Amino acid sequence: MSDEVERANGLVPVQYHQFEIRDEEEHLGGARRERGHDGLVDVTHGAVTVLTGIHTGDVDVTVALHASRPRPDSGDWQEIVEVSAHSASGDLMVRGLMDDLDEELPVLSFRGPGDYRLRIYARGRDTAFDLAPDEVTEWYLIQAWPAPPNKE
Repeated sequence: MSDEVERANGLVPVQYHQFEIRDEEEHLGGARRERGHDGLVDVTHGAVTVLTGIHTGDVDVTVALHASRPRPDSGDWQEIVEVSAHSASGDLMVRGLMDDLDEELPVLSFRGPGDYRLRIYARGRDTAFDLAPDEVTEWYLIQAWPAPPNKE
């Protein structure tokens, strides 16, 4: 039985090879990058920055919220990384770096302020590297669930 609470999909604008996961007005206290970091995410300036292959354009992002730690997704993902994040405001969301999303994706901190784990999957980052394609060439899945920070 799945513990999935909600799932939604949308296009996220990318500028300068990145989009962010952050609170609206708060910094992510205690956000941590896990060992084995492979260049998919960077945790700085109070945000989890997802690094894309494309320079500018839209990427396809699916958000899946879970009540507890989910099984890894069985899709054909090329990269996967987990991070811990603390949401001070309870408004932890996927956000464009300089542009708003046409339609917001669900709030990742769906249980309010507190600690969460984010498992971020990616594929297609090498397809149109450093370009600004008119079509989607990259796909991401973000699984989120309430959990204390990983102490590794």
